[in-house]
Amino acid sequence: MRCPFCQHPDTDVLDTRKLNDGDVIRRRRKCRQCERRFTTYERIESVSLMVVKKNGGREPYEREKLLRGIQTACYRRPVPAQRIEQIVNDVESAIMMRDDQEVSSRMIGDLVMQHLRDIDEVAYIRFASVYRAFTDLGKLREAVEELLEQESTITTESGANTHEC
Repeated sequence: MRCPFCQHPDTDVLDTRKLNDGDVIRRRRKCRQCERRFTTYERIESVSLMVVKKNGGREPYEREKLLRGIQTACYRRPVPAQRIEQIVNDVESAIMMRDDQEVSSRMIGDLVMQHLRDIDEVAYIRFASVYRAFTDLGKLREAVEELLEQESTITTESGANTHEC
C-alpha cells in the first residue's frame, strides 16, 4: 500500500479489524519512510450496479456520492462520522441483498431517510428537501408534519407501554 503522504510504496499493517459483520476490513498502517499513520478499508467491489434515476437515466452506483449526500444532510449536526459510515454500509447491504443489476434512486433515498429519521430530525428534513426536491414551503411543511405525527405516535405508544408495567 502506497503512503498517501510521501508516496513511499512500503507500509506496515499495525492493526486489522473486521467491520459490518466481516463485509469490511479496516487496517491501520504506518509508512516505513515518513512513519505517519493512516487507515485503509477493504470491501467487496460491487458488480457494476446501476442506479436508475427519477428521469429514467442510469449511472453507475458510487459509494462516495451516497456518503457525500448523507454528510451534507448531517453537516453541523451531532451525528458521528462512524454513524454516517454505518448508514452507508447498511444501505449498501440492503441494495446488495436484492441481487439486482439495477436499483432505483428512490429506493436508495428511502433507505437513507429511514435511517436519518431515527438518528436526527434536522438531517432527515435536509436530506428529504433535496431528495424529494421540495418546490414550495407547503411540501416542506408536509414532511415536517409527517415527522411530528410519527414522533407523537411513538410517544403515545411508549406512554401506553409505561402504564402497563
